[in-house]
Amino acid sequence: MNDLTAIATRLDPAPFYRNRIGDFSDRVPGPELVELFDQSGYDLSPLEKLYAAANGHRFCTHREHRHAIRRRWLASPPTKNEGAVLNHALLFERKGFAGEALEQLSRWARVNPLLYKLVKLRPKWGLDFSIDYADRDGNVFEILHFEYDAFVCEHIQARVDRYTRMFMSIDWDASARHVLACRDEWIDLDFAAQSAWKCDFFGIEHERFKMVAWER
Repeated sequence: MNDLTAIATRLDPAPFYRNRIGDFSDRVPGPELVELFDQSGYDLSPLEKLYAAANGHRFCTHREHRHAIRRRWLASPPTKNEGAVLNHALLFERKGFAGEALEQLSRWARVNPLLYKLVKLRPKWGLDFSIDYADRDGNVFEILHFEYDAFVCEHIQARVDRYTRMFMSIDWDASARHVLACRDEWIDLDFAAQSAWKCDFFGIEHERFKMVAWER
């Protein structure tokens, strides 16, 4: 059975924030505006959220206190509670800086070098798909979790196009039963090895994510 529907399948290819922010006058942003900086994912620092707002990009809460520019990619019935159940399917992006925004940050960074974290940030795009299985016999496991990042939007868009078609055509309940029948082959593997086993099972490339986004 497949009950997935496509919500958003197009990424925003614009790589940069270009508009400066005017909230600081002559004051330089302090360390607290880049605290808990996520150098390998999509969590926005407080300063990045100000630039996102100034440049017209919406972000939303992602896992409690964290915020990211993300869109729902695929969805399934929200009341479904057994069999193959979609955990999440999301598209992510993280902007770099150019134009007046980069000039402003570079000037500030000469006073607060921690702001070079944003000056050196490379634009990045990614996808994240996770589907689980649960039944009344107590079996519960992740059927497939697939994440992929790239610094070129077209590389992710091609994968979104490919995997939208694929993930919406798979009989996830039947596939889950096959994965369950092979449990002895993967259940004792670590995270990376389980992921590789399941990607091989579904005939897709291995995951690639948590790519550190700073320039050389």
